[in-house]
Amino acid sequence: RKPGKSPLSTARREGDIPEFLSGLENGVTCGSPLCAVIQNSDQHSGDYKALEQKPRPGHADYTAWVKWGGQADMRGGGHFSGRLTAPLCLAGGIAKQILARRGIFVGAHLHGVGELTDLPFPEDVGPELFREVAAKPFPVIDDGVGERMQGAILRAKEELDSVGGVIECAATGLPPGLGDPMFDGVENRLAAALFGIPAVKGVEFGAGFSVAKLSGSEDNDPFLLKDGEVVTGSNHAGGILGGITTGMPLTLRVAVKPTPSIGRPQLTVDLGTMEETE
Repeated sequence: RKPGKSPLSTARREGDIPEFLSGLENGVTCGSPLCAVIQNSDQHSGDYKALEQKPRPGHADYTAWVKWGGQADMRGGGHFSGRLTAPLCLAGGIAKQILARRGIFVGAHLHGVGELTDLPFPEDVGPELFREVAAKPFPVIDDGVGERMQGAILRAKEELDSVGGVIECAATGLPPGLGDPMFDGVENRLAAALFGIPAVKGVEFGAGFSVAKLSGSEDNDPFLLKDGEVVTGSNHAGGILGGITTGMPLTLRVAVKPTPSIGRPQLTVDLGTMEETE
């Protein structure tokens, strides 16, 4: 999560070093609830003073102003700040260690930037590819596409603008039978968590929206036997049927909107005078 590591990310400088207050002793969990604090060192609260009555397009300033009657503390983006990804990464890093002991591995890569798209995870994706991609300074499978993605990001920056992207995630080693139908299905639970990440505007599982272009015979994943285990010949379902895992890799993609903090003048409304302004 640490920003400021390359010209492609925010220039804000944060150490993102967690201070554990409970739940961790001598480097291992001890059974108490985990509690940690990540200090926000590169803060410029005064920068937001002029924006108190002028909601920024693409941000939650206006909806927060409406919901809490103008009393919301929006310095740094308030409760809607992308900084909230830092504690999610902290908890996720611990969860990944617990899952790995059970043979379950989770990985991701940058699937798309603007109109550019990386190779998808192969159907036999595993922890080796997860580690290989995670070790790269720009986490893509196809480095050639990655270079073009970086060019698109830098061009948007030069134009005082931004671009959105898509992240593909996969989990392998999940046993079949996890989850429930209807509202407690695996997709439901994961979607609720994923939409809690600031700037995520779309979530799809398996083949996602592209299934609408397929026929049933094309979309259905045939059941086969491999080493005495039931598998599927394809994985359009993304490892989930009826809200329950099939044992195949669980695959999903999330769409992240373009960073709304850009350098261009934008139209807004002064909520004090109720006049349009920039």
